[in-house]
Amino acid sequence: MENHDETTTHATTKVTPATKTILLILSCILLSIGNCGGPLITRLYFIHGGNRVWLSSSLETAGWPVIIVVLIVLYLNRRATKNNKPVKLFYMRPKLFFAVAFIGVITGLDDYLYAYGVARLPISTSALILAPHLVFVAVFAYLLVKQKFTPYSINAVVLLTVGAGVLALHTSGDRPEGESKKEYVMGFVMTVAAALLYGFVLPLIELTYKQAKQEITYTLVVEIQIIMCLFATLFCMVGMVVNNDFKAIRKEAKDFELGETKYYVILCISALVWQCFFLGAIGVIFCASSLLSGIIIAALLPVTEVLAVVFYKEKFQAEKGVALVLSLWGFVSYFYGEYKLAKLAVKDDEMQYSQQSMNMDEAN
Repeated sequence: MENHDETTTHATTKVTPATKTILLILSCILLSIGNCGGPLITRLYFIHGGNRVWLSSSLETAGWPVIIVVLIVLYLNRRATKNNKPVKLFYMRPKLFFAVAFIGVITGLDDYLYAYGVARLPISTSALILAPHLVFVAVFAYLLVKQKFTPYSINAVVLLTVGAGVLALHTSGDRPEGESKKEYVMGFVMTVAAALLYGFVLPLIELTYKQAKQEITYTLVVEIQIIMCLFATLFCMVGMVVNNDFKAIRKEAKDFELGETKYYVILCISALVWQCFFLGAIGVIFCASSLLSGIIIAALLPVTEVLAVVFYKEKFQAEKGVALVLSLWGFVSYFYGEYKLAKLAVKDDEMQYSQQSMNMDEAN
């Protein structure tokens, strides 16, 4: 990243195809850990006596200081490859900083909406409500970044959405004991709002990459992650102050059903696991697209359903099994389409090379 003049456009040329593939696989793994583990650990907090929604929402991004370690490793690697010549630690420009800070505030609001829903709904219900989030991602990706759709990606969106519809057939009778109908409905509404808002955030991040007017490398992606999560956490902490969450933490820890020590362990693990989710999501956007990030998230929702059945003994109706199959089918459909597009791109490159060779022969 030696040059960063104002005319530089969105590019990722500093990352080789092989490196990008490795980053994509790593990002998918991190996204899987966060997407499946995040809801489970958050729900664990609520079902054993936790009731601070603002605290829970702040934990979804509060693990951002851990990512500074990644940034330092990348910095040391750049220094080593440049024979200890002067290199920058931060590359983010002011304009990009303010854009990412704005996305961070929106993310903080989305964190609160999601945490409110998890506090009121079983994992199986909140997961199925979140599944249509893929449709929101697809719509906003088309509007913001002109995402191109193939029959395979459209098929994936339809299958994953239908899977969510199948799950929606069995939402009755799962209201937690002692919870009012009003609280249950509010949890439902808040979760729908969270799905809609995050469906907007993912394409907005991709649009930010494209409009950054500086080269987008993985180092800059990590910086974006840090700033976005920092401002999301600050937004939620303001809510914590207003709601007196900081004063209530010590008492809540003492009254926690699993014990005071496990209370703080759960909070720490929650922050780390959710950080995997966000780092994985923006990594997939960097390596591929916001649509692929949305598809992976949607495909993993039924997996979260299965884990909720295993760990929290939630019911697993036949409809959930059907939804799992449809989700996996949609996931495979998307990647098969990408495979075919890659083969066509290689064939086109070979044809262009052959045509150029023929033109050179004729010229000689």
